[in-house]
Amino acid sequence: MLVLGIESSCDETACAVVEDGRIVHANIVASQIEEHRLYGGVVPEIASRRHAEAISQIYEQALSEAGAGLGDIDAIGVTYAPGLIGCLLVGLNFAKGLSYASGIPLVPVHHLRGHIAANYIAHPDLKPPFLCLVASGGHSHIIEALDYTSFRVVGRTRDDAAGEAFDKAARTMGFSYPGGVQLDRAAQSGDPTAFAFPTPRLDTPYDFSFSGLKTAVINLVHNATQKGQQLPVEDLCASFQNKVATILCDKLLLAARDLGYRTIAVAGGVSANSGLRGQLERRCGELGYALYLPPLALCGDNGAMIGAQGYYEYCAGNTASLAQNACASLPIDVT
Repeated sequence: MLVLGIESSCDETACAVVEDGRIVHANIVASQIEEHRLYGGVVPEIASRRHAEAISQIYEQALSEAGAGLGDIDAIGVTYAPGLIGCLLVGLNFAKGLSYASGIPLVPVHHLRGHIAANYIAHPDLKPPFLCLVASGGHSHIIEALDYTSFRVVGRTRDDAAGEAFDKAARTMGFSYPGGVQLDRAAQSGDPTAFAFPTPRLDTPYDFSFSGLKTAVINLVHNATQKGQQLPVEDLCASFQNKVATILCDKLLLAARDLGYRTIAVAGGVSANSGLRGQLERRCGELGYALYLPPLALCGDNGAMIGAQGYYEYCAGNTASLAQNACASLPIDVT
């Protein structure tokens, strides 16, 4: 079964052709990073316009690379929530147009479910149930994948997401957007014990808070600037990254222990972070947990993950009419 996956929730326009939720025949992504770098972050109106300009070409490229025509597609999976509403509407309306013209079923896909499904592409042996950390610029969740289309949120951020904290800390240190990748690169030559950052304390065991940690690094940099001091940037990056990774790992592994999971997955843009990947590999290895990490190419937003999850949503009967709307904010366990 071939599913066309369409993703346009933020600043990547993406289309892919995926077979049976596991085999990728094409995965085309058009990024807008260079343009948004001029503004230090994603400008929603610009992102929406660029999606509208690019989506037809990206769709045609995906079908061409897959050696398929629209008539070969069995279902059209598209991100409908959550995300920037103007961006979501571009992809959703394009998918609705294809569905109306062809009669192919329309399958609405939750963006976070798609990120989790990226692991199905990379790891054919991975099957629910398992515990998954979903960490990105806009989300930080610990999620039970009870089945391919059944999820329960165990923990979430109370304020900033991990990726947001990385990007804002990096911007304070002088890195351009998107700063998280550059912070990670600099951290690899730094001392992770050089700076002591606070550990947020919450009244719930599996929730996250990164606002205070982000503020701590901002205050540290600003105080040094006011005094004319030069901070060792590599050490600062390594220490900040180590603290964020430790917080994510501590909470995830605590939840796994308490809930009885020995299979762990990670998804989302922050799953590309070398500090997080390295610490999880080490600690899961020590505990004897099976760890599944997506390849770097599938950590960010892409159409393949939507096509993969779209297959499982279709098999579960989760199709939509042409009245389907986009939603900027929606929990993963709501259909």
